[in-house]
Amino acid sequence: MHLIVSRQDQPPENKIEGAGTARMEIPLEKLAKILLVHNTYQQPGGEDVVFEQEGAMLRRRGHRVVTFCRSNGDTDNYRGFGRLALAKQSIWSSTSRRDFVQFVQREKPDVVHVHNTFVMISPSIYSACREMGIPLVQSLHNYRLLCPAATFFRDGRICEECLNGSLIPSVRHACYHNSYSASAVVATMLSFHRFRHTWNDISIFIALSEFSRQKFISGGLPEEKILVKPNFVYPDPGVGTSERNYALFVGRLSPEKRVSTVLRACHSSSRSIPVVVIGGGPDLPRLQAQAEELKLDNVEFRGHLPREETVAAIRGARFLVFSSEWYENFPVTIAESFACATPVLASRMGAMKELISDGRTGLHFTPGDSDDLAQKIDWAWTHPDEMRTIGIACRAEYESKYTAETNYPLLTEIYSRAMQSKR
Repeated sequence: MHLIVSRQDQPPENKIEGAGTARMEIPLEKLAKILLVHNTYQQPGGEDVVFEQEGAMLRRRGHRVVTFCRSNGDTDNYRGFGRLALAKQSIWSSTSRRDFVQFVQREKPDVVHVHNTFVMISPSIYSACREMGIPLVQSLHNYRLLCPAATFFRDGRICEECLNGSLIPSVRHACYHNSYSASAVVATMLSFHRFRHTWNDISIFIALSEFSRQKFISGGLPEEKILVKPNFVYPDPGVGTSERNYALFVGRLSPEKRVSTVLRACHSSSRSIPVVVIGGGPDLPRLQAQAEELKLDNVEFRGHLPREETVAAIRGARFLVFSSEWYENFPVTIAESFACATPVLASRMGAMKELISDGRTGLHFTPGDSDDLAQKIDWAWTHPDEMRTIGIACRAEYESKYTAETNYPLLTEIYSRAMQSKR
C-alpha cells in the first residue's frame, strides 16, 4: 500500500503582537491550515501538476499545508481475485477512511481540498469530513462525477447518455478502459454515492471554466456551490525569442485528442510546414503509421518530454494546434502557450471556445474538419506579423488571468467561503 503524507507547517499563532499593547489581526486566509488530498495517476498528467503547483503556491504565501496522497500505481498489486477487493475499495475504502480520519485528527486542518479520490482513496473520506465538521472543497478536473469515462466521449464522438439518467449505457458500451467489468465497477461507485447523496458533503466545487460549470449544473450539482477558478502557470516561462519556425501539437496521443485531424490537415495544406508532435499515448504507433502513409516528411514525433523541454518547444513555435474533440475542462497547455506568447489554433468547442478569442488570442476551426484546419494553418503560417500581434494579446491574457498572483486570491476566497459555510 502506497500512502504518502507530508507536512510543512508554520507556528500556529493566531495573532501577531507588536512592541506595544495593540494586536494586529491576521486575515482568516492567512491563518488557514490546508489539507490537500490527491490520488495520483499511473501516468502523470495535468491534475498531478495542478495539485503540486497549488500546494507550492499556498506554501509560498505562508500557509501551513499538509498532504494526504495515494497512488494508482498500487493497483498493480491486485491480481486475480484481488481485483474484487480493489473494486470494493474503489467504491468505499475503509482503510483510506481510517487513515484519513487519523491524519485529520492529528493535523487539525481548517479546510480539506480534494483533487482526486479515484481509485485508491475512494469517496469514503467525504462523509468523514462532514462528521468532523471540516469544510470540504472539491476540484472538478474531469467529468468523473457525471460520466464513468470522465470525458463525455465515446466511439469517436461526444456522448452525454449518462448525464441526467442511468449509468447503464456506460456499462453497455464499456466506456471505462474498454472493459465491461471495469465500467460496471465505476458505474456502481457513482450510483452508490448518488444514492447516498455523498456529493452533498462537499462545501464548494471548483470548476475550471464556465463551460464545465454549466455542464456540472446540467448534471445536477447545486449551482450555488460551483465556483470557477482556472488553472495557472508557474513559474512564468517567459516569451519565446527564437525564429518560431514550426507548428506544434502538445498532448496525450489518444483518440479524443484527434491528432489524426492535424495529420490530415498537413496533408491537405498547400505548404510543407514543419510540424512537431510532443506527447506519448496509445495512438502513437497508429499516428506514426498514418504520417508515413500520407508521406508527411515534415511531421516529427518527439514522444513524451519533460515539462521544461515541452515549454521550451512552445516558446519556439509559431503557433500551437489544439485539436481535441471532447469537452476539455481547462487545458494547461493553452495557458502555457499564452504565457509564451504563442497563438493557439483550437477546435471550436467546450472550454477551448471559451478560453481562446477567435482572431485575438488564436483561431477557431470546426472540430474534426481537416480542410478547415488546413486553411487556418496556412493563414497562420503566411501571416507572421498578424500572428505576432496575436501572440502579444496571448501574453496579456496570461498576465491578467493565469499567473499564480491572479490565481491565489481566487483560491483563498473559495477556502474562506467554504469555512464560512460551515459556521
